[in-house]
Amino acid sequence: MQKNGKFVISLDLELFWGVRDKRTIKGYGDSIKKVHEITPHMVKMFEEYGIKATWATVGFLFAKDKNEMIHFSPKEKPKYENQNLSPYSDNFQLVKNSLEEDPYHFGNDLIEELLKNPNQEIASHTFSHYYCLEEGQTFDEFQKDIEAAVKIAESKEIKLTSLVFPRNQTNKKYLDVCVKNGIHTYRGNENVWYKDTDRSRGILLIKKIFRTGDCYLNVSGHHCYNLDDLPTSAPFNVPSSRFLRPYIAKGGILLESLKLRRIKKSMTHAAKRGMLYHLWWHPHNFGANTKVNFRTLEKILNHYIKLNKKYGFESSTMTEISNICAGTP
Repeated sequence: MQKNGKFVISLDLELFWGVRDKRTIKGYGDSIKKVHEITPHMVKMFEEYGIKATWATVGFLFAKDKNEMIHFSPKEKPKYENQNLSPYSDNFQLVKNSLEEDPYHFGNDLIEELLKNPNQEIASHTFSHYYCLEEGQTFDEFQKDIEAAVKIAESKEIKLTSLVFPRNQTNKKYLDVCVKNGIHTYRGNENVWYKDTDRSRGILLIKKIFRTGDCYLNVSGHHCYNLDDLPTSAPFNVPSSRFLRPYIAKGGILLESLKLRRIKKSMTHAAKRGMLYHLWWHPHNFGANTKVNFRTLEKILNHYIKLNKKYGFESSTMTEISNICAGTP
């Protein structure tokens, strides 16, 4: 008997911590600030369509104020060769005291919103948006970062069991640290050369070209996965299928329709064959062209409903997928 296909959505919830080395609050702050509106709207939409999602959340966002953020920060901080990568390098000078003063660095309101909705899984995006493949950082520093992420979540009575590596810098040498701290599931990358993990030194132009083209045309395949081919014990890799690229005004409706067709065809491919399809993005990707991005998301979710009715395609969190792979209820 064929298994039902699975539809996984994961989101990297990071606010300004995820872009602080590349952008400024002046230039990108409006999109970051808008996440406080986007997230509740997105959660409401997910609940309406019966969608379970995994929200990989930076540990800093659990803090109610700056004192709590500093209190949970590990003593051993990452010593990146590129110090611009470290959120500790300026001693939190840009961070104000609380959410009311600083919506760019605090997200405790978002945590509370997710906790109200049991179908939404709160996962880890490390404590400090930690870059696991950058020069200078060490195994021990990562271990302290994960311990801090687990502790601040536990202080809010949240148990972390899934993780997304920031910038998708999956470091397999670090997976045992995650498992020892109760995090047994992670999101791996698609298995194609131009999806290889990148470091801060930049992405090759040829990679950018192929990555962009693959969002709109089927260059590399559907990236759907047989559940039987996934690990049966921790650490569980629930790999990505597609990044939901935000609307590009220059490309207009044509590119948006191609992007949507690409995603819907792969979802259908997975549903018909009882496979896994894993879509991901950042909430701040919806900060510009918000209405258009939400319309596209709604079309994706409507397609999910059709596949659910016709083929039994089911929405699952990352942890639920790992439980299936492990044979546990």
